[in-house]
Amino acid sequence: MSNAAFYCSFNLKKEASVPDFLQVAKKLNDGHISKQKGYISWKQIVDGDTWADFVTFETMEDVKAFEANSVNAGELAMNFFSFINLDSVKVNYFTIERSYE
Repeated sequence: MSNAAFYCSFNLKKEASVPDFLQVAKKLNDGHISKQKGYISWKQIVDGDTWADFVTFETMEDVKAFEANSVNAGELAMNFFSFINLDSVKVNYFTIERSYE
């Protein structure tokens, strides 16, 4: 069975501090995301002003459960989203057909 990925691209708010954002993201990962069923990894990637979260899970069902359960991240999620221009957010779901490492 193929793994699955939650891919979310976004822009930070103009006044956002990148080091502070990365610290808040680590707290969100350690306190909530990494504890979700099927979690494999979370990569944060950036190209200029465009950031993306690439979160991999064991199955697509795990991805969907992660998204549904994201409301339970509470203050950790609120802090994370406070850095993001929410109008810029785009979400995709992918099945990983092959991985080269």
